Amino acid sequence: MVNYTTEISEGMVVLDAVLQIQAESAGDLACRWNCKAGKCGSCSAEINGKPKLMCMTRLNTLLMDEPVTIEPMRAFPPIKDLITDVSWNFEVKKRIKKFKPRPPDAPDGTWRMYQEDIDRVQEFRKCIECFLCQDVCHVLRDHEKHADFIGPRFLVYAAALEMHPLDTEDRLGELKDAHGLGYCNITKCCTKVCPENITITDNAIIPLKERVVDEFYDPFKKLVKLFRKK
Repeated sequence: MVNYTTEISEGMVVLDAVLQIQAESAGDLACRWNCKAGKCGSCSAEINGKPKLMCMTRLNTLLMDEPVTIEPMRAFPPIKDLITDVSWNFEVKKRIKKFKPRPPDAPDGTWRMYQEDIDRVQEFRKCIECFLCQDVCHVLRDHEKHADFIGPRFLVYAAALEMHPLDTEDRLGELKDAHGLGYCNITKCCTKVCPENITITDNAIIPLKERVVDEFYDPFKKLVKLFRKK
């Protein structure tokens, strides 16, 4: 940890202070940012120990009688200063089965869907891939289960596909085994840190768990499958 001091003014966010320190006294300070509007997800960091976007965290909301600590996300390997290597996330996304639509069901070659089915997956599309939910997840952060668990961000991505009214792909087997859905014990910490207010646990992860239970652990379904095989 290195201590820096800078003048702050009304309305400044943490990213403003970091960029000011870069300009004044630490020209080699590495920091990733892009839009400065809370929409690109680039400036994720841990501010006073809590995963947040630096561009959306106003300094006047922090306790300023103590130094403000800014650290890189702990769930991913550090590269330099505030920058971490998040490339693992993009490799995980490639492992999830892609969207597979059913054949068109209208005479004009288009599809018919209910609006309520479309509305159900809309909130998942708000994700800006800041990976704060991945960072705060104890399965990745504390237990380092990166090889076994895809994390809340990609459970949201899988839910968006699974709940899409046109999708026909079956991902439940992979969610149960390869993607480690069972590791999540629904603490809702991912939901709490989401800057887009996506209801990750209740609307994505729990419904996926219910689908996996229905498919693989429902005793009645197991009995039906047994008789069908015979």
